[in-house]
Amino acid sequence: MNARELLILNFEEVRRRSIKIWKNISEEHLYWRPDSSALSCIEMVRHVLATENIYHQIILDRGALDRYESPLLSNPYGTVEDELKNAQPFREKFLQMVNGFATKELEEIRIVRADAKQDRRLGDYLLRIAYHESVHSGQLLDYLRTIKAPRPKIWD
Repeated sequence: MNARELLILNFEEVRRRSIKIWKNISEEHLYWRPDSSALSCIEMVRHVLATENIYHQIILDRGALDRYESPLLSNPYGTVEDELKNAQPFREKFLQMVNGFATKELEEIRIVRADAKQDRRLGDYLLRIAYHESVHSGQLLDYLRTIKAPRPKIWD
């Protein structure tokens, strides 16, 4: 496997495991949150999906974001299935973009976000996107533990 194929595999595996967690959230717990300042379960799902779309835009603009807002943020909250369906076209475009990069570009393209004090190679930046989703997967597993809900086996 080359670097691009490994990145795609990582994005697909992280999302596959996220979906296992997300689909394990009962309808009655979609809006549960551990405290008033935390995201609810469905808000966290939306956050992960919308943020991937925002990261996509950041990469296309090589770091600039300007006033871009993910179109996913304006949708009313629905079920996990609704959220996944709404995000699917954006996900496909994101993966197509990643698949289109040459190995050399992963090293040479810089994502520079002066506002966030970030200057990263594209390959590094892409790995951070998957890490962001993984962190939130861990948070949701903790939410499920806290509400004493069953937790899916993600290490298959």
